[in-house]
Amino acid sequence: MRYIHQVKKGWTDLSLNIKLFFLANVLFQIGGGMFSVLYNLYIQGLGYEDAMTGRVVSIQSLATALMFIPVGLLGDRTSRKRLLIIGAMFSGLAFIGRSFLDSEFSLLSLAVVSGLFAAIFQVLAIPFLAESIPIKQRLRIFSYYSSLVLASQVLGSMGGGMLADLMQTFGMNRISSLQIVLAAGGLATFAAFIPLLFIVEATRTVKLKANLSNPTDQPSKSASNNLKSDYTMIGQFALVQLIIGIGSGLVIPYLNLYFTNRFSVSLSAVGLLISLGQIMTIVSMLIGPSLAAKVGSVKAVVCFQLLSLPFLLLTGFTNLFAIAAVSFLFRQALMNAANPIQSTVMIDRVSESSRGIANSITQTAFMLGWAFMGPVQSYFVTTYGYYWGYAVTFSITGVLYVSAAALYYTMFRKPRLQPKNESLVTD
Repeated sequence: MRYIHQVKKGWTDLSLNIKLFFLANVLFQIGGGMFSVLYNLYIQGLGYEDAMTGRVVSIQSLATALMFIPVGLLGDRTSRKRLLIIGAMFSGLAFIGRSFLDSEFSLLSLAVVSGLFAAIFQVLAIPFLAESIPIKQRLRIFSYYSSLVLASQVLGSMGGGMLADLMQTFGMNRISSLQIVLAAGGLATFAAFIPLLFIVEATRTVKLKANLSNPTDQPSKSASNNLKSDYTMIGQFALVQLIIGIGSGLVIPYLNLYFTNRFSVSLSAVGLLISLGQIMTIVSMLIGPSLAAKVGSVKAVVCFQLLSLPFLLLTGFTNLFAIAAVSFLFRQALMNAANPIQSTVMIDRVSESSRGIANSITQTAFMLGWAFMGPVQSYFVTTYGYYWGYAVTFSITGVLYVSAAALYYTMFRKPRLQPKNESLVTD
């Protein structure tokens, strides 16, 4: 009760700007949650082969990945509020179009549009929020934001599946029910621009990095070495994220198809299961810091990733839905528990002036892994069937996760000595 009271009080104390921004994100994520669960099933229902689903996922992920760095740079130089409004409006319109247009050209072209504009929210939401709140409140409000995003995705995915099943119960055919639910999700995403209109954007100040007292000074050798060290470190983090992204891209985007194809479960069951996975993600992020405090951040990341491996393989090889469901939830919790710890390690080891580009590059590397695995995944499933096809992709993902964990530990097990007055970063 004390915790609930603190959360309630914290919400009451939030400024109108933050509440409007949160509302916009709730609407945006509801639509995204519906599409993440139902759109693959919609493509399958239209009569396309699994290869088409892989192409759509790949091209959308590639479009998002290619936009990460340009959006980040543009957001630093212009109004983030305006960009977020544009992102909400065009993402919503693309979702609505994808709900009804069923030609191959439409599926692929609108997937590109969705990927391009989804990148705006994915890249700019956190920087926009950070510049709108005092430094002392960032940790608390970021926690609220992350929880709200996941809760909204749960609402969208679970509610969308249940609504589609309900419509089919009352006699509506499968395709029509999916179209209506997806269109509703598109409208919710489009409506996210409305709260953003009433936000008063904070005045941004430009910090000059040059030495004003002696503008003719050239960058010192130490500064040059620090920059080189930063980019070496960013490259190492990006390599690990690329490997994880390749493994994840073979499995995660197709979990809804995996459960429906192998176990013939209903849309409601798939939506509920994936929603429970999101809830487990929230719980796991609360567990992560406790383990990191005991064994160190790098070891905690490796432990979580390796502990998720048996559950990943069990999900891929079992023929029992109950075992697959439980294994999926534990894999989801353990693997995702490492995500915020990895972010903390990266921020601690990269200087402040390079953290923005570090975030963009590592996200890009991860999304590139997703983008190129769609055809590979669909090849295995169409060639080897719904059992061995998924068993092979889950196994490959397991090998990649182990490789990423070993590489991560090898590169980052030693603490990095920060330059000059910065303290030693310990793990």
